[in-house]
Amino acid sequence: MEKKQFQAESKRLLEMMINSIYSQKEIFLRELISNASDAIDKIYYKALTDEALRFDKDSYYIKVAADKENRTLKITDTGIGMTKEDLENNLGIIAKSGSLAFKNENELKDGHDIIGQFGVGFYSAFMVADVVTVISKAVGSETAYKWESTGTEGYTIEPYEKDTVGTEIILKIKENTEEENYDEYVEEYRLKSIIKKYSDFIRYPIKMDVTASRLKEGSENEYEDYEEEQIINSMVPIWRKNKSELAPEDYENFYKEKHYGFDKPLKHIHISVDGTIRYNAILFIPEKIPFDYYSKEFEKGLELYSNGVLIMDKCADLLPDYFSFVKGMVDSEDLSLNISREILQHDRQLKLIAKNINKKIKSELQILLKNEREKYEEFYQSFGRQLKFGIYNDFGTHKEVLQDLLMFYSSKEKKLVTLDEYVERMPEDQKYIYYASGESNERIDKLPQTELVAEKGYEILYFTDEVDEFAIRMLMTYKEKEFKSVSSADLGIEAEESENNSSPEDTENKDLFDYMKETLSGKVKDVRASKRLRSHPVCFSTDGEVTIEMEKILKAMPNNQNVQAEKVLEINTNHEVFQSLKDAFEKDKQKLNLYTNLLYNQALLIEGLPINDPVEFTNDICKVMV
Repeated sequence: MEKKQFQAESKRLLEMMINSIYSQKEIFLRELISNASDAIDKIYYKALTDEALRFDKDSYYIKVAADKENRTLKITDTGIGMTKEDLENNLGIIAKSGSLAFKNENELKDGHDIIGQFGVGFYSAFMVADVVTVISKAVGSETAYKWESTGTEGYTIEPYEKDTVGTEIILKIKENTEEENYDEYVEEYRLKSIIKKYSDFIRYPIKMDVTASRLKEGSENEYEDYEEEQIINSMVPIWRKNKSELAPEDYENFYKEKHYGFDKPLKHIHISVDGTIRYNAILFIPEKIPFDYYSKEFEKGLELYSNGVLIMDKCADLLPDYFSFVKGMVDSEDLSLNISREILQHDRQLKLIAKNINKKIKSELQILLKNEREKYEEFYQSFGRQLKFGIYNDFGTHKEVLQDLLMFYSSKEKKLVTLDEYVERMPEDQKYIYYASGESNERIDKLPQTELVAEKGYEILYFTDEVDEFAIRMLMTYKEKEFKSVSSADLGIEAEESENNSSPEDTENKDLFDYMKETLSGKVKDVRASKRLRSHPVCFSTDGEVTIEMEKILKAMPNNQNVQAEKVLEINTNHEVFQSLKDAFEKDKQKLNLYTNLLYNQALLIEGLPINDPVEFTNDICKVMV
């Protein structure tokens, strides 16, 4: 029998395919099952125009059978079959797709789209097989044919005996090597798991003879193994069902089955779009943070299907980083896939799906915030930090998308509030959105810098996440209201002039403050009389863009560039301590140095900053006590 050679280009492509196109060898089974599904689709299409053919869906199936002893794997379908010419054209010329040609010729659009769009998928079989045999009998043909190849050397075609219409593909599985275990492709459990992973939603039954266990006849506790034919795949995916058919439990079960997380989903989003681009999606907002969420190991992305066939486990392009916590899947018939179906072309369709999904996630989160506040707050406790990172990243490009989803603890409400809620209840005379930063709400409650703002009756937002101030600096304003730290040198609040609450101008005590500034040379930018302090003697305020909390965060980073806030030591001139400072300035400069250092270190402690010399500080306290 004459062996025919592949075309030169096809031979080179086959060598590439076997060695590099597919990232995982298990993909071969997905490709062969997809081709088998195409073959059944084709007989369905033909039945629509050929009165001699009847299509009874229950009569069509795909069967996978492994023979461990002979190291063979057989994939059988009851589809349209191939003639000798089909075998020549579809299997003899790599990258020519019979499925795509058939689809283009028929132009049928009734929900039975052909999966295969490239003619290379079949050849993925050579990644795991030394010999590939195809036995096929076409509809309306009296003769069957056998196509056989060992790979790049070429192929043979000869007449063969086959009673039924359809195709059998028989793979002679390779022997194991040091690098690869090919035994797994004749193991029942492994084959079932590959089918469930990639081909669970093929619309026709995928059958296998599997080992089951039962009580021996006449025995009460002795079991025996036996083989039975089972359907391995689910066939009808949940996302193709009408939403009205599904209960919340169905979505929760799907979440568990797909191993999206160990928690219960907080919310599901079911999307069905049939417009310029057609796709279905089921998205989940998890209840809890995945254990590896803030680690390098975490991978964002949605499962991507093409017509029910899994193409990618994690398609990162479908989710922006700020929504990376979303789990789920997308299935589309309109995606442009490359020859291996594993790498998507970055085309308009993919970008359009991603854009629509992004809008839908935001919309659903806003609905959750409005209608189910407790659930939203639960979500925000888990993933609010990621939203704030989203505002900070990419130089604030996404701030318009995310700003209405933000929440911060409120000094007045004693709970989380949105920026919109804050602005809505601002008094007319309030110029800024005030915030205070610290390690915890309890610490911020005690900050001296909050006294004047609180006295004016203004609400303060508490920033306790490292990213908060950085995100707000990117946001800059909300509804034309600028953000202002309570530690800013200028709070935009006029000091009330009254007998009990007056602050002398800095010029009155200029010499004293200049002396203290000199004593703290290099540690503070200035020493001033405070207009914000009421009960506390001292605090820091800051000039410039970098606040003290930002300084702490930047210093903790591996690439610490010693960025420092421009600290101003503010003295409460209405506090009894101030009189001690004045007396010391007039009578005992050494004591003034002692007091100055104590007040400076006290301000450091209030901010949670380290004291440069703790021993000196404790000795200074002892000197005051003597």
